[in-house]
Amino acid sequence: MKNGNIKNIKKTLLSDNWYSLHKYTFDYQREDGSWETQEREAYDRGNGAVILLYNKEKGTVVLTRQFRIPTYLNGNENGMMVEACAGILEKGNAEETIRMEVEEETGYQVKEVVKIFESYMSPGSVTEILHFFIGAYDATMKVGEGGGVASETENIEVLELPFLKAVDMLQSGEIKDAKTIMLLQWAKLNSLFA
Repeated sequence: MKNGNIKNIKKTLLSDNWYSLHKYTFDYQREDGSWETQEREAYDRGNGAVILLYNKEKGTVVLTRQFRIPTYLNGNENGMMVEACAGILEKGNAEETIRMEVEEETGYQVKEVVKIFESYMSPGSVTEILHFFIGAYDATMKVGEGGGVASETENIEVLELPFLKAVDMLQSGEIKDAKTIMLLQWAKLNSLFA
């Protein structure tokens, strides 16, 4: 359902280098019925998918570690981030995308994935909706080294960690990535390893 409190939307392209950054000017109707003009910038990088790979028998999860320049610029001394496997949607299909990303980034070819929820990750400035999945893995599913696609300069390190160690890494601040925190907390709240 469209919001009737918004009209006269004007869109101006500010950057189209990596993804698209637009400035939007629009009229917004306040609670008292008056209208005000607002300006906002929105970054459109497409929608994405993320997955927590887990092995109940071993009590482990597979995460990744890679360099992230925005975190480095904002005080993360080495710029390295521990994260769940994720990627931008290809052809709009979240399930296909996450299966492909898992193989590229971790080297596992997962058989089944289960969507658990979706979320806007930074609704004040980014249009992205992220689709959250879980997927069981075992050694028989390892078909490659992972590490990402060379042409995308990902340089991903694959980490297999005990689930409880990953949860401890939330407490210690070693894991600061929101999507990964959300998945680990979901796993704990839903007794994934019970």
